[in-house]
Amino acid sequence: MKKFVLLTLIAITNFALSFADTTYIVEKGDTLYSISRKNQITVAELRTANNLSENDVLKAGQKIIIPEADIGTAAALSSSNQKSAPKVTSNAATSSYVVQKGDTLYGIARKNGMKVPELLALNNLDNNAVIKVGQKLKISSGSQYSQGKTPATSSSSNTSYNQDSASTTTTTIRLDDKAPDTRTYGSTVSSDANTKWPVKNPRITSVKGKVSGVQLSALQNEKVLCIHEGTVMYVGVYRGFGQVLFVQSKTGLIYAYTGLGSVNVKKGDYAVSGADLGTAGVDPISGKPGITFMVFQNGQPIDPRTAPRN
Repeated sequence: MKKFVLLTLIAITNFALSFADTTYIVEKGDTLYSISRKNQITVAELRTANNLSENDVLKAGQKIIIPEADIGTAAALSSSNQKSAPKVTSNAATSSYVVQKGDTLYGIARKNGMKVPELLALNNLDNNAVIKVGQKLKISSGSQYSQGKTPATSSSSNTSYNQDSASTTTTTIRLDDKAPDTRTYGSTVSSDANTKWPVKNPRITSVKGKVSGVQLSALQNEKVLCIHEGTVMYVGVYRGFGQVLFVQSKTGLIYAYTGLGSVNVKKGDYAVSGADLGTAGVDPISGKPGITFMVFQNGQPIDPRTAPRN
């Protein structure tokens, strides 16, 4: 019994560490790109977590923060232009924060119970912003922000679209190639019979946990098709989600196709509606073919069933 309890505690600890902030020591030859791939997050997240610009050069021995994986934040930071996103308003009073030495946008957001996209939008900063000591920023403590009218939301949805709060634990570890799957399944949900999906005639299951979206069943190696045209902003393995790609529409929505078996497009490609993006992978929870599909507006998930199609 004691052995079982010990193994359980170890498993829980490893799970928590794999999704908490970590510290990485830069090695000779490292680049932000190679470190992002090694830790299965985006370069944009690394820059934001460490207040680095595109021109900053890493040095061997330098310590950098590997932020907790958050696919909503990754989607927002992969956007071509944060300023073009819909205006964000907070439901909490704002106050002023003066940037201190060592501060990052990521750290300031975490300390004040905010998401990075909210902090950026609240201060009219784009996703490549680098802050300076003495700079004044608006903050809203512990708020959940709204985005005005979101054409893709549905009040009748059975799916929860609120993301969980992040852990504040920081430690020094090296990640394994296999990160824990943070998803849990909710109920099977329905959609309009004429709704276009990335795969044909899927069974639609709500997904909860550290992300909100839907799980779509598929045939083995079934083609995954683009449901809304846009620019491919990111392609790669993302921690806990397997192979993913983000497609940004001209209105700023990010369509996230995750758990892919293969990918047929690259970053920078323009995918038209109906384009072949890749193939469905195998869902690690059910062991059956499928993908997890999400849609984000400024880092916040919206109901994939009512997201615009074309």
